[in-house]
Amino acid sequence: MSGQEFIGYASALLVGLVIGLAGGGGSILTVPIFVYVFGIPTVLATTYSLFVVGATSLVGSLNHIWQKKVDLRVTATFALPSFVSIYLSRRFLVPALPDPLFQFNTFVLPKSDAILYFFATVMILAARAMIQSARPEQGEAADGNPRYGALALDGLAVGLLTGTIGAGGGFLIVPMLVLMAGLPIHRAVATSVLIIAVNSFVGFMGDIHHTDLDWNFLLPFTGLSIVGIFVGMYLARFVAPDRLKKGFGWFVLLVACYMILKELSTL
Repeated sequence: MSGQEFIGYASALLVGLVIGLAGGGGSILTVPIFVYVFGIPTVLATTYSLFVVGATSLVGSLNHIWQKKVDLRVTATFALPSFVSIYLSRRFLVPALPDPLFQFNTFVLPKSDAILYFFATVMILAARAMIQSARPEQGEAADGNPRYGALALDGLAVGLLTGTIGAGGGFLIVPMLVLMAGLPIHRAVATSVLIIAVNSFVGFMGDIHHTDLDWNFLLPFTGLSIVGIFVGMYLARFVAPDRLKKGFGWFVLLVACYMILKELSTL
C-alpha cells in the first residue's frame, strides 16, 4: 500500500467521524477523497460516495433509533419525496448528461469537471453557512408544529442535489429539521442520519444498473468509515456543536478551494 492510499483509507475514518459528530457533512469529503487521492473517475466516485455514506449512516441511525432520538414521521415526510428525485436523477439524469457538457470554440467542459465544479460550489455554500450561522437549540417552526409541506418540498430539492453530486445533504437537512420541523438539535442530527442513509442507498440503487463496482476497494473503505461513526457518536457527547460546526466549515472551505484550483490548473 502506497503512502497516498494509506492517507485515503485513513480519511475513511474521518468521513465516519464527521457524520457521527454532526449528523452529516462526511459525504462532501468522500468524493474529493475518491477523485484526488484514489484517482477514481468523478461519476463513479459519486456512486461510491452514496454507498459509503449510506452504509455508514445506516449503522449510526440504528443506534439513534434504539435510543429513541429519531422522529420517524418527520423522516418519512422528508425522505419519501427525496426517493423520487434521487432515484430519477441517478437512473436517468446523470447518465443522460452529455460529455462534454459544454463546448464553445476551443473551450471544452467535460461532464466530470462540471460535476466537480458544482460539487465545490455546494461545498463553499455549505461552509459559509456552517461558519457564519449558529444553530438554535430549538426549532422555529410556526406555533411549534412541523411544516410538513415545506419539508416535503425541501426533500425533493435535497434529493436532486444528492442524486447529482453524490452527497447525502446532511449539511442542509439538519438546519431544515431544526427550523421547519421544530426538532431540538440532538434529535435533528439523529433524524438526519437516518434520512441520509435512506437517500444515499436509493441513489446508489439507481446506479447499479449501469456501473461496475470494485467491492474489494469499496467494502474496506466503508468498514473504516463505520468505525469512524462510532467514534464520532461517542465524541459528540463532549464536543460543543457550534464549535464543531465552524471548525468543520473552515475545513470544507479549504477542500473546496483546493478542488477549484486543482481543476483550473488542468485547463
